[in-house]
Formats: sequence, structure tokens, C-alpha cells
Amino acid sequence: MKRIVAISRELGSGGRTIGKLVAKQKNIPYYDRELIDEAAKASGIPSEYIEKSDQKVTNSLLYNLAMGSCYSYGLLEEASNQPLPLTTTVFCAQQEIIRGYADAGSCVIVGRCADYVLRDRDDVLSVFIYADMDKRVEHGVKEYGMHEETARKEIARSDRERAHHYSMFTDRTWGDRRNYDIMLNSGEVSYENCAKIICEMMDMKA
Repeated sequence: MKRIVAISRELGSGGRTIGKLVAKQKNIPYYDRELIDEAAKASGIPSEYIEKSDQKVTNSLLYNLAMGSCYSYGLLEEASNQPLPLTTTVFCAQQEIIRGYADAGSCVIVGRCADYVLRDRDDVLSVFIYADMDKRVEHGVKEYGMHEETARKEIARSDRERAHHYSMFTDRTWGDRRNYDIMLNSGEVSYENCAKIICEMMDMKA
């Protein structure tokens, strides 16, 4: 049985809403914004910076060195004689927080490469939520009052940044079916039914 759900999602696919529905149905904690706040406390970096730069990384050897466990990043600083980029520091802090949440009990964690961070655990259900562009644009217009063209551009930008962030820190491809236990098209399956499917999969025995 799975007790932890790690949700990756495309912007406008309703991944957050689905995650909250799962957490409510299972009566377990839901973590999203909390990761930013906790990472800010752990790293000493303002939460405003973390929120704005969470998915903006540059191509650097240090990012590749930071993959996997970040217990060694102090040694990397010493070897390079320079502090690690702030984005790497944030990722390291979030990684340890995610592991702490998972160790504490059942929960739903959205984003922040949680599927990769928890990849070695057998009690994690890794989920990817997606939808076609028109559905995602419609979501942006209805939920956030965005102009259609603005929503389309923002979604395209977010896709690029999330894919790059995921690749740099995990050496995997964001949205590749091989990285997830299940992929759900929320444009064809309602948010409620997506949540129901996830809950049912949590209860299945391997």
C-alpha cells in the first residue's frame, strides 16, 4: 500500500486541486507552499526569492554535483572555494524537508521533484497530471482571470522552466512516463475522478 503521494503537474492541469482532494479524502497532510516556507527557514533565503526562482536554474557543473543527496554540498563549497548557487542551496533544503515529511507519515506532496527525492521508497505513489493546451488555457482564464494569449504564453514558459529544473536536478526527463506510477489527463478525467483513482491506487497492494 502507498501512503505518500508525490504529484508532478503541468501548469493549468489542476494538479494542486487534485492533490488537495486526495489529502482531504485520505485525511492526510497536503504540502505545497509549506515547502517554500520551510526551505526559507532552513536556508536563510527569503521565501519571496525561493518562490520566484524555484524553477529557474542555469547550466552548471555544480547543479549536476548536487543531484542525489545534498549532505555533501558543504564539501563542494570548500572544494570550489565559492558558495553554491542559491538555487542549489534551495533544492538541497527542500530535499531534506520532503524526506522529513515522508518520514513523519502519510501525506501528499506537490512539485519540487518529490517523486525523484523519494524514488528509493516503496511506499510512494508517483503521479503526473497533464492536460492539453486548450484545457490548461481555459483553466488559466477561469481560475486566474488571465487573458487567453497571456495564459498560453505563461503555460509555455512554465513548461520550459519545469522541464529544465527537473532535468538539471534529477538527470531525468520531466513528464516521461517511465518516471511515474500513473499519468492522468485531467482534461479528459475530472479532478474528482483523478483524485478517486489516486486514492484507489494508494489502497492497492503490490
